[in-house]
Amino acid sequence: MAVEINEGSVPAYYREVYEAICSQNHEKVRGDVFQRLLESTKLSKAVQAQISEHVDASPDGFLSKLSLYKALALIAIAQQGKQPSPKALDNYVQELPKPRLGQPGDLRALRVQPAPEDELTLSPNLDGMLEKDAVNVKLIPEKKGLFLKHVEYQVTSLQYKMSVYRRYSDFDVFHEILLQRFSYRIVPSLPPKRMLKGVLTSVSEQEFIEGRRRALCRFLNLVAQHHILSKDDLVKTFFTFSGSDVQIRLRDIYKKMGDEFMTNRVATLAKEYLPADIQAQFAASRELIKNIHNSFSRLREKAEKIAERSKGNASDLLMFGNELGTLGSETFLPPLASSQNTWGRLRQSLKSLSSEFSVLSEKAAAQGRREEDEVVERLNLFLDLLQSYRDLCERHEKGVLHEHQRALHKYGVMKRQMMSATAAAQPKEQTSVEQLESRIVQQENAIQVMELRNYFSLFCLHQETQLIFNYLPVTSHILGAFVNSQVQGHQEMGAVWKELQPKLSCFFGEKNGVK
Repeated sequence: MAVEINEGSVPAYYREVYEAICSQNHEKVRGDVFQRLLESTKLSKAVQAQISEHVDASPDGFLSKLSLYKALALIAIAQQGKQPSPKALDNYVQELPKPRLGQPGDLRALRVQPAPEDELTLSPNLDGMLEKDAVNVKLIPEKKGLFLKHVEYQVTSLQYKMSVYRRYSDFDVFHEILLQRFSYRIVPSLPPKRMLKGVLTSVSEQEFIEGRRRALCRFLNLVAQHHILSKDDLVKTFFTFSGSDVQIRLRDIYKKMGDEFMTNRVATLAKEYLPADIQAQFAASRELIKNIHNSFSRLREKAEKIAERSKGNASDLLMFGNELGTLGSETFLPPLASSQNTWGRLRQSLKSLSSEFSVLSEKAAAQGRREEDEVVERLNLFLDLLQSYRDLCERHEKGVLHEHQRALHKYGVMKRQMMSATAAAQPKEQTSVEQLESRIVQQENAIQVMELRNYFSLFCLHQETQLIFNYLPVTSHILGAFVNSQVQGHQEMGAVWKELQPKLSCFFGEKNGVK
């Protein structure tokens, strides 16, 4: 276009509109705010769509200042009855046209909080959640004391760009407080602290510790990527506090704080945001997620077997090569063998081949590790999330819902007692009747609070259910990792086999059994 859009080339009205609708903490314009601005122009839906098409928005849906200026110019052109396109801006050499949007001050209303129905909807997709943070847990060599020994972990958060050292007991306290403060949310479980009885017969202590490290890493990543938990100061403290008394700090600051119901601004309004058929939606989603959990459990079982087979293949190839080396190392030759000189030549060939099978073993072992780290571990992460969702559903039913029903039952009993006492009350029994009335009032207040908590629990369940469905595209990540590991593994091993094939001719001559 003839006129380049920049800060100095636009009318002052453009800058005033930007200041009015700009996100206060982002220095950009939210996508939903821009859509409301478009709708306020009363242009047709088709024209609004054309303008949106020509505006460059970032992947997260925000518009930069210059993108907004371009949109304002296109709106003004459309309001003049012309086709809104970047080419149409070439006609405005001196000054860009001014759109009819009213007073800039009145436009501030466009950036108000989302409508109630939007409060219930989670906006981040899987990539957005994964970009929140990435946490690594590294095992520190075992520390031994006079009487006790313990394992320590180095926890590194990409978001906070620092590393801290934590013991399992630190994780335990962190998990306890998380569950206390966010009992209506998905809080992943911790792996066991010690080996269960009978585990030693099938798993070594080293394997158990490594499995626990992996589980702790999955736990922290699910917490760090959660849409609510990740924003809490409790999580920030766990990832950043470098003192030795982290458990004391967590308990002193956060143990006494109220749970999310007491701090969430929409807790008491949750009922207004819930759809009328919330119970039916919840039941259907819960059944579907249960089936998904069962299917992914079976997928993990098969993926673990595939990884084990790759490791077994590596072990077998190594043993195969070692046996070839053993054959080639045989130095004693009886007279019959030495007279033919065949075994002598064959022995040297076999010995040289043992190293080739060692390389094949390394490639198979590497494939097994890829399958374990990139496929099985991703499946474990999603399964941890699915199991945590099922635990949340049980907490809802056995916790707030059960307490609500119990409070209603107690209230009914007290009302019946009140009716009987009132009917048979004598003057001297008036005090006990008044005490019963006071207790009924207290119980009514308790029921009201329990009802609010029940609706807030359903509100959170609705959001956590969306979280599960937002995570479902991880299936493509898992399948991609599985296919890539197979392609890479077969290519690497195939290359070694191809290098080995012509060597057989060199070692054994043409009659070597290779076509």
